Amino acid sequence: MILQQLIEFGIDISSGQISNILVEDKEEFHTEKNALLTAGIDNSSYIQVDDTGSRHDGKNGYCTHVGNDAFAWFSSTHAKSRINFLGLLRGAAVDYTINPEAIDYMRKEGLPQRPLAAIHRSLKATFADAEAWESYLQQIKIIKKRHIRIATEGALLGTLVANGFPLDLAIISDDAGQFNVLLHALCWIHTDRVFQRILPLNDTHAKEIDWVHTQIWEIYSDLKQYKRKQDPDLKAAIKAHFDELCRTKTSFATLNRALIRLARNKKELLLVLERPDIPLHNNLSEGDIREYVIKRKISGSTRSENGRRCRDTFVSLKKTCKKQGISFWEFLCDRLRRQHLVPYLPDLLSGNVCLVPPP
Repeated sequence: MILQQLIEFGIDISSGQISNILVEDKEEFHTEKNALLTAGIDNSSYIQVDDTGSRHDGKNGYCTHVGNDAFAWFSSTHAKSRINFLGLLRGAAVDYTINPEAIDYMRKEGLPQRPLAAIHRSLKATFADAEAWESYLQQIKIIKKRHIRIATEGALLGTLVANGFPLDLAIISDDAGQFNVLLHALCWIHTDRVFQRILPLNDTHAKEIDWVHTQIWEIYSDLKQYKRKQDPDLKAAIKAHFDELCRTKTSFATLNRALIRLARNKKELLLVLERPDIPLHNNLSEGDIREYVIKRKISGSTRSENGRRCRDTFVSLKKTCKKQGISFWEFLCDRLRRQHLVPYLPDLLSGNVCLVPPP
């Protein structure tokens, strides 16, 4: 059946065309995939994010996933960092912006007064691309790696704000540092894994660890109940229970340090009390990225830039089709035949189900 479809699409299966069809001339698919991110962000109250290793051309790299129940979007890059993540959220924009939000970010991240003052003098400035931004930093003598990193993160965040990025959009992650920006929430399941990795040295330690596990899942259960019905008394009880757990002193120093870390994450773990619409865990993102991991283990890495780009594009479109209840095969046939009967996927996210405009 597949061979018949390929012949119908005008593909000569006796030639070398089969090896090229998967990666060549796929701009319409890439355009639709790229529009998914903007549509997903603009029409969601939260996104879930994760990343995994992604080899390309024999070199290690990373693939970042952004999505929720409505869409999935993947992008492979050479490195993972907060700069990389903010750059991905920026979408098609390539500029760097200095605005009050950028300055506030740099100040909170500890950029020293001298470089901060130098950047502040350029308030409301926009730099066209990375080359212009790097030239500007050299001009004002910001040359230390840490200072460059903080300033660049701030300018990228400034561009997000300038382009209308919704600041009330919650970002749920597994506590990887590169995702800890804007309105950030943490996965409770990953939080408990920190305690699961602690190895007790005696029976007393084992009992204390078990007790902590019990408290975590009791709080989790109460949070699930709160999501269903926002009871002010339950909200207060959850906060009190969390604080009591974090104040606990056990006989196990390693466990005590983990509880101190738990206390530092209170705002992100209990964000659901202010935003009951967001999930309590990041399982969806992990599930979306699992297929990508399996493919990587089977086929190794991509070699051409077209191959890497198509890998990201088609897994994004496939996962989004599944979430929208659309057959991916029917979607592919529709696009290849240029029928445009299957709705444009970004339009589905915005509630606009107009058909793809004919080319």
